[in-house]
Amino acid sequence: MAGSNGKQKSVRNMVLSLGVTILAAGVVYLFVPHDDSAPDLPKVDYRVELLTARRAASYPVAAPEDLPAGWKATSVRFDGQEFDVWHLGFHTSDGQYVQVEQSTQKPSAFIDEATQGGEESTTTRRIDGRTWTRYTGGRYDALVLEEKGSTTVVAGTASFAQLEKMAGALKTV
Repeated sequence: MAGSNGKQKSVRNMVLSLGVTILAAGVVYLFVPHDDSAPDLPKVDYRVELLTARRAASYPVAAPEDLPAGWKATSVRFDGQEFDVWHLGFHTSDGQYVQVEQSTQKPSAFIDEATQGGEESTTTRRIDGRTWTRYTGGRYDALVLEEKGSTTVVAGTASFAQLEKMAGALKTV
């Protein structure tokens, strides 16, 4: 009988330890702040990067003018290492994402990367005298403009109407 008393104490101690651990985890959970809302992304000023890209790139670098109120730039970069690649990302007033991507990279590879797997459709849109082709089915919907020496992709989670607003707002001067 002496052996069973030791087993009972061992099980009792294990249950008590588990209870203390669960209680401690609950206290930590209660006091750690939880915020499930989307983070407020900081607005970036892309003017310096734009001027740098326009000096360095082998094509006319595009950036928007006169976007709707509430759209804010959240990311910008220019990489002239292998290909001249320009990126400018925006969040719209309704929380969607729109990006402008330009590059001298081979169009098929660049478009696939920028649209994240989008497929060319037969639909085109004439915006500011240029013909843009719609791409769908990837992570992003997109409008693509292939010009001599570069490809421009306006893509994102936004509607095609918002993508068209961005494409219409793009200026190269």
